[in-house]
Amino acid sequence: MVTQDTKPPKLPPVWFKHLFWRVHRFLYRLTGGRVLWTPKNKRGWGAMHLTAIGRKSGQQRSVIIGYIDDGSTPVVLAMNGWDEGQPAWWLNLDAHPDAVIRLKGQPERPVHARRVGGEERDRLWQLWSEVDEGLDAYADSRSADTPVIVFEPRDAATDQTV
Repeated sequence: MVTQDTKPPKLPPVWFKHLFWRVHRFLYRLTGGRVLWTPKNKRGWGAMHLTAIGRKSGQQRSVIIGYIDDGSTPVVLAMNGWDEGQPAWWLNLDAHPDAVIRLKGQPERPVHARRVGGEERDRLWQLWSEVDEGLDAYADSRSADTPVIVFEPRDAATDQTV
């Protein structure tokens, strides 16, 4: 429940968030990926490029999403810009969890996306909340639970799905 003390800051309109991420994807292609950044900055989180298989189209779909590191494992929140519903990239990964990610200064790497639960989710949520102190208030503004996703290494030699 959102209270006066936990009320999240006002979010930009949905159209602006969609435009922002489309521009970011365009700049990613234009600059060859130089618009990515690592969590080792003042924000405390990084931006990764994710390519997954579309659940309906079967085609590759790419998106830029925020992440934090848990050791060498990238962790993301499927928060849909804190709007209702699940983001399309998560629905795609839920249907086809094998994907490819690219982090700043690193080559693409094949991964397997896994939604975490229980104590692991609580621990990773706490890591995120250390980076984003308004996290709980944002999450409370949504009616659905926010999935926490980890990207684990996948052997590229044996799996060519993406």
